[in-house]
Amino acid sequence: MLIFSIALLFLLACMSAWCLIFPGGRDAVLAPLVAFLQRVSQGRRRFRRQVLLATVMLLIVTLPAAGIFLSGARIHLPGFAEDSGAMDGRIADLLRGEQLAPPSPLPPEVFTTAEVALARPMLDGANRDWALLDREFTQRLLWVFRTMREQHGYEMVMLEGYRSPERQNRLAGAGTHVTAARAFQSYHQSGLAADCAFLRGGQVVISERDEWAMRGYELYGRLAEAAGLTWGGRWAMRDFGHAELRHRR
Repeated sequence: MLIFSIALLFLLACMSAWCLIFPGGRDAVLAPLVAFLQRVSQGRRRFRRQVLLATVMLLIVTLPAAGIFLSGARIHLPGFAEDSGAMDGRIADLLRGEQLAPPSPLPPEVFTTAEVALARPMLDGANRDWALLDREFTQRLLWVFRTMREQHGYEMVMLEGYRSPERQNRLAGAGTHVTAARAFQSYHQSGLAADCAFLRGGQVVISERDEWAMRGYELYGRLAEAAGLTWGGRWAMRDFGHAELRHRR
């Protein structure tokens, strides 16, 4: 190790003497070093310029949103006459005291037409008793019904609310195209879910091939989410008429 150190010192001494005595040697050694340092300096300047540009772009993108947030302004969704703050206030009023009454029951034959049977073949055994649903969920869903009627002209009807564990298992046994949830895996068993559709000309409309109905499902889904409900139209296996209240079970 000592011999290696002495040899290295001797080599460095020879190189230093060569650079001092011979200018050409000095230039040959220093020129690459100077060029390297210049490249490093230029790279740093380019990096600083890129950081500055990125900072400016970030400010341009975020300042408008920050301004809206700090000012307390609300963004209006198309198709709604009220902003979300007004919606929240209406829902709070419902839960504090104002009570919406469920609609009058429809004749059973309304739910057994050929169109309904084609779309929902096992609907004849469904329960549509609003009294079996959770009170808070009922008020939120009835607010959606009322808003759909008053603002968008859609009359809504509940196809199924509370579902017994036995019926849930029967539906699951019919295949995953009906439901993948078995008994007590669905919010229907807790009275916290309902399947809904539209009433047009005294007939229940469920078909997803009906443009009028699909526009209604879109509005219904937005309102359900505004009311704090989970909408089945966003699931992988879409269930456009389904809404549930998930924070209680």
